[in-house]
Amino acid sequence: MHSVHLQYTWSRLTRSDRVTHPLMDLLQAVAEHGSISAAARAMGLSYRHVWGELKRWEQELGQELIVWEKGQSARLSPFGTKLMWAEHQAQARLSPQIQALRAELERSFAVAFDPQAHVLTLYASHDHALTRLQDLSAAQGLHLDVRFCGSVDAIRALNEGRCVMAGFHTRAQPESGGITASHYRPLLQPGLHKVMGFAQRQMGLMVAPGNPMQLHNLADVVKTQARFARRAQGTGTEVLLQELLAEQGLSMPQLNSLPFEEPSHSAVAATVAAGQADLGLGLAWAAQQRGLGFVPLAQEHYRLVCLKSALDSPAVLALRQFLTTPEWRQHIDSWVGYADDQGGQVQSLRALFPWWKLGPRRKA
Repeated sequence: MHSVHLQYTWSRLTRSDRVTHPLMDLLQAVAEHGSISAAARAMGLSYRHVWGELKRWEQELGQELIVWEKGQSARLSPFGTKLMWAEHQAQARLSPQIQALRAELERSFAVAFDPQAHVLTLYASHDHALTRLQDLSAAQGLHLDVRFCGSVDAIRALNEGRCVMAGFHTRAQPESGGITASHYRPLLQPGLHKVMGFAQRQMGLMVAPGNPMQLHNLADVVKTQARFARRAQGTGTEVLLQELLAEQGLSMPQLNSLPFEEPSHSAVAATVAAGQADLGLGLAWAAQQRGLGFVPLAQEHYRLVCLKSALDSPAVLALRQFLTTPEWRQHIDSWVGYADDQGGQVQSLRALFPWWKLGPRRKA
């Protein structure tokens, strides 16, 4: 059994949400480039160094990593391929926790280096655009302390005073009697909360390349009993899944769901790419990152909800201003399946969801 050691470093370079390991980088390079020599060139290393490291790790692990055949380009062994995909899945599953840990460290150091730095704690549904926002806003002196969780749990954290802003996502105007309304109406209150525009994103079925099972909707998924990778209860993706199933007269128990839950869209995509699931519901961006097929099902609005009392605080004002910049809009419009959605503009709950009524606040 081999133990894992973690460490961190400071750098002016772009953040990474991976805990890197040199062997995994070598295996990925060989898989992508088809030979040790091509992998070495891509990594800026010598053939001798890469060859020696692979041999050393084979001895250390007691397993063959590369198929060494005379006159043939090296390729990953079955064990090497399995190890690489296991690492991909682990990285995808750990990414939200790594991001949270990194944000906590950066928050502490930001205050240490600059007591005037803006720090904004945000509980939010996991989203690629939000992690990129952390990177870009930090350069402007705004440090987002993002704690990733499900959409429902994020708004609960806001109501319990653990943050002043939360991130959640829904379709444009959920029906008054629908599943989305039943989850969010008790948590969001006109007069107490204000909503800011953030991003539009494309959701759908992430399937194997070429969609070999010909899965075009959830009815196909139920009919074929395709293996379905699920998110956790309380996530906005699970709420959307319930709603999409109900619209086709289907229900959760009819899905052939895997016995474990995934913490993010990227983790679902990694599970499908590894062949452990046939599909999952997720972002077009996540599917594209793993080279998967994608079947569009819904357009979502990812929004930021803020306490009305904190709307004009320095940190929130800094965020609102940054979300209106051309720099941010160019970034978000460049990602597959994403588009700017009136970023930074404040909207009322009743304007977005006319079926919300003023009245006594209900318990979450």
